[in-house]
Amino acid sequence: MSMPMGQPAADVPAWEPSVEATDPGRTGTRWMWPLEAVAAALAAAITVLLLGGVVSRYVFTLPVIWMDEAVSIAFIWLSMIGAILAVHRNEHLRLNLFVDKLPGRARDFTHAFALVAIAAVLLALVEPALSYAREEWFIRTPALDIPNSFRVGALAFGFIGMFVLVLLYAGRSVPRASLAAAVVVVAAIAGLCWALSPRLAQLGSYNILIFLVGFVAVCLAAGVPIAFCFGIGAVSYLAFSTHVPLQVVVGRMDEGMSSLVLVSVPIFVLLGCVLDHTGMGKAIVGFLASLIGHVKAGMSYVLLGSLFIVSGISGSKVSDMATVAPALFPEMKRRGHKPGEMVALLATGAAMADTVPPSIVLIVLGAVAGVSIAGLFNAGFVVAGVLLAALVVLARWKARHENMHGAVRAPMRVIGKLLVVAAPALVLPFLIRSAVGEGVATATEVSSVAVAYALLVGQVMYGGIGLRKLYGMLVDTAALSGAVLLVLGAASAMAWAITQSGVVQQLSVFLTTLPGGAFAFMAVSILVFLLLGCLLEGLPAVLLLAPIMFPIARKLGIHDIQYSMVIVCAMNVGLMVPPIGVGFYIACRIGDARPDDVIRAIWPYLAALLAGVVVIAAVPWLSTVAL
Repeated sequence: MSMPMGQPAADVPAWEPSVEATDPGRTGTRWMWPLEAVAAALAAAITVLLLGGVVSRYVFTLPVIWMDEAVSIAFIWLSMIGAILAVHRNEHLRLNLFVDKLPGRARDFTHAFALVAIAAVLLALVEPALSYAREEWFIRTPALDIPNSFRVGALAFGFIGMFVLVLLYAGRSVPRASLAAAVVVVAAIAGLCWALSPRLAQLGSYNILIFLVGFVAVCLAAGVPIAFCFGIGAVSYLAFSTHVPLQVVVGRMDEGMSSLVLVSVPIFVLLGCVLDHTGMGKAIVGFLASLIGHVKAGMSYVLLGSLFIVSGISGSKVSDMATVAPALFPEMKRRGHKPGEMVALLATGAAMADTVPPSIVLIVLGAVAGVSIAGLFNAGFVVAGVLLAALVVLARWKARHENMHGAVRAPMRVIGKLLVVAAPALVLPFLIRSAVGEGVATATEVSSVAVAYALLVGQVMYGGIGLRKLYGMLVDTAALSGAVLLVLGAASAMAWAITQSGVVQQLSVFLTTLPGGAFAFMAVSILVFLLLGCLLEGLPAVLLLAPIMFPIARKLGIHDIQYSMVIVCAMNVGLMVPPIGVGFYIACRIGDARPDDVIRAIWPYLAALLAGVVVIAAVPWLSTVAL
């Protein structure tokens, strides 16, 4: 399952100043307690409502017509409160690669610039969000018959809450001289753009390069979280080069974050937390190790197989790798595996398994591009199997000199006991897939079924979860989901701005007339998403380019499911490519290995994954056989 990776390249907070400063996580702590409680309650309510809808419809054949509406209202509030919590916890996705290399004063100024830029875009969106909420007062929801302002008011609340937190943190943690200089620079840039706006309006598509490429790239390099980079690009483009009101940005964010399909995102995050705390993932690793760990390359097979299975039920790549590595690395070291090789296999194995359902990237992609999520889930197993085969072949060749002294086959009695313990966890991925495929639950609702199953099994077989721990998991779910969904909303606004500029039509003409037709377009797509996977992580890249690239693919006769598989796999490879890929550094951190050692070892594994992607692109049948 794919989720954002949390902290990027290193354990560096979003805007950690080089001067002495207190922990940003303590900013406004008392004020955050009520928000955390509300967020936890909303996450729990959404899960219960979705599960209640499944039971009511499937068991009692009594669909509840107001259920989707209530879930939609709770979901947008959960997203925005979660985004506030993510600011409070420094959990918004960002790129620190360039900032980390700056000397002290330059780094202080860059952190200050990032904070001021975030505050500026939030402030610019507050009034349009309030106006949007006022206008929606006259629109009543169909089932509950209440003003839609009760739902969209969450956007204004979120912008104001994040703005206040950023101001509090900037005021007490950034040197005043750096902060003042950053305010002057940001104000000067905004003033210059405003003064030149009549001329900028005449530049047409060149404004895309200035605002949606240039501004976004500068902010990304400065460590501004990706969601705010996208927001800065969209707001500055509309404000300085068009006459379109900024309320459109708020409307596009609302549309991008409000799809019911996306409700499964926080619930699957919660599922990952449940599995992590109950130890269900570790039970799978233990069973596979007893089954095939005694053969040559056996521990590599166990690592890859565990990632394949655990990815279908856990909450993130981080959780996948953190579950598998501690259980397997000691024995792999004993057998002669080098730390760099182990982490390289861990990183590429996590990337390989990212299409195994329920992949959140596939869910979001289906919502954004209008592709069948059930079809994506079915194809994801086969495609992940192709990449798994590529890595297995390479791992076997790498293990030809493995030290097997002392490796013995586990007794059948031990294997049987471990199978009994792991069986409930092994069943879960197939339960999820069959529930969607058989029409018992939608791709959104199945997440609540999976959570209920995991909680019940965890309580009976794995020691259960206390109320305090469950509360913490609900808060974690809200924060991580808020970070994800804010990226989605901002990317939707930016993608809309790009589409309205006319660049998409020009790009479509260029790509559809490339020599080689569909083959050339597929090659270009692999390259583009590989590069974007390095820089943006998978989810933002999907959100930004899916609305642009899918219509072109359809014109060229490429099946939606196949194209989805190709671009998701390409992004996953990019995610692990050093020296920029976010996932690469997280794998190094989890595996306790030096990046310099892993860089030398990872290239053959990345080449194997890329070869698998090329096969998937060249053979459409692999993506469509399970449909």
